[in-house]
Amino acid sequence: MKRCLLFASILLLCQFARTAERPNILLIVSDDQGYNDLGILGNGIITPNLDRLAKEGTRLTNFYVSWPACTPSRASLLTGRYPQRNGVYDMIRNEAPDYGYKYPPAEYDVSFERIGGMDLREKIIPALLPEDYATAIYGKWDLGTLQRFLPTSKGFDDFYGFVNTGIDFFTHERYGVPSMYRNLEKTEEDKGTYATYLFEREAIQFLEDKAGKEPFFLYVPFNAPHNSSALDPKIRTSVQAPDEFKAMYPPVEEEYRRVEEYRYGGPAEVVTPEARERDYRASITCMDASIGKMLDLLDEKGIADNTIVVFFSDNGGSGGADNAPLRGKKAQTWEGGIRVPCLVRWTDGQIPAGAESDAFLSSLELVPSFAAAAGHSLPADLVVDGYDWWPTLRGETESPRTQMFWKRRDQIGARLGDWKWTVMGARQQGLFHLAEDIGESNDLSETHPEKLKELREAYQNWLAEMKAADPRGPFRDF
Repeated sequence: MKRCLLFASILLLCQFARTAERPNILLIVSDDQGYNDLGILGNGIITPNLDRLAKEGTRLTNFYVSWPACTPSRASLLTGRYPQRNGVYDMIRNEAPDYGYKYPPAEYDVSFERIGGMDLREKIIPALLPEDYATAIYGKWDLGTLQRFLPTSKGFDDFYGFVNTGIDFFTHERYGVPSMYRNLEKTEEDKGTYATYLFEREAIQFLEDKAGKEPFFLYVPFNAPHNSSALDPKIRTSVQAPDEFKAMYPPVEEEYRRVEEYRYGGPAEVVTPEARERDYRASITCMDASIGKMLDLLDEKGIADNTIVVFFSDNGGSGGADNAPLRGKKAQTWEGGIRVPCLVRWTDGQIPAGAESDAFLSSLELVPSFAAAAGHSLPADLVVDGYDWWPTLRGETESPRTQMFWKRRDQIGARLGDWKWTVMGARQQGLFHLAEDIGESNDLSETHPEKLKELREAYQNWLAEMKAADPRGPFRDF
């Protein structure tokens, strides 16, 4: 009997040691949060828990996403591949609601927003970690709504959240269409409850269940502070937030104003800019409180030191956001659309605490970095566009990233070192030296024509590489 107990104890100790050797991963992504929208930057926004992450980890000031809006950005961070390589290089959404149209169920079922999705051949983070990692996603998916495209069909063990680009925070509908799923089934079980609270609830339960028992990858992509996807102009023109968090900011004189020409045609009542900024900030503060509960639970369970925590925004801010000192916003290839706030914490002596890093890094780095931390090799035939960032964050090496490229329809961005070429359609473009001009205000095209030529050629070479890659849907013709 003693021998059996001893053997069982050794097995448990070995299992504990094996789990402790490989870190847990908590990836938190906000939606449309501005570059300057962290309380630690002194802008008046209330984010004590994100500020805590910055003080206990490293804040990346030169961090990019691969596309200036949500769907392609999310496909890239999960695959480690440029949107043009993984096939999701534009939005999987319907345009008709932009003009006030509500889809009837039969028509919605055959619309692109319903039937489009990430190519089934693409592998995402849960499938690129060791098999014994428990994995879950709670929040915004945005990579397809049919069963074959949903998270649990792509490697996640558990999913609760919404499948579209945005929702009403309380009804969980996207312009009148129910959008919340639990695993493979549509659900309205929590209709009426603020979405952030739901994603917090699920994440906390997952941490309670898995902490200390098995390594895990938990992905919490909030929809805050994205504008509310409702047809009512009074809701659509702002971000829904609980009253208790709105009350944490100064009151506004007027909630709504009348405009004579709204996007649907004709007059409408819309939220005032002052109320929109308050609501935007309140939604971030509410999200921050939920993040704080996750961090506290990691402490309580004694696993904080062995848990990598990464936070960033899926793209540049819009609406009530502050992207200063960057130029531009969401949906643009100016810096304000693609350079985002990012915080990384790994407190087990792995990276510095309270540090700032201006290393040139991106969301493409997540896949190889998480795999490296887990001691896992990526498939030999998988082409990724990112690098292992841990040596850079430890200060051991310079960033291996020396260039990056963006393409959104007729908008282009190309960065080589500190030089960036930005094209915003046919009328606006320029060459900028970001180390001296982070706001892209001084066009150096005429004074440095050789540098402009170099960036244009590099962009064309990248474009040719993407076109030569193994073709992926849903947009590419093959």
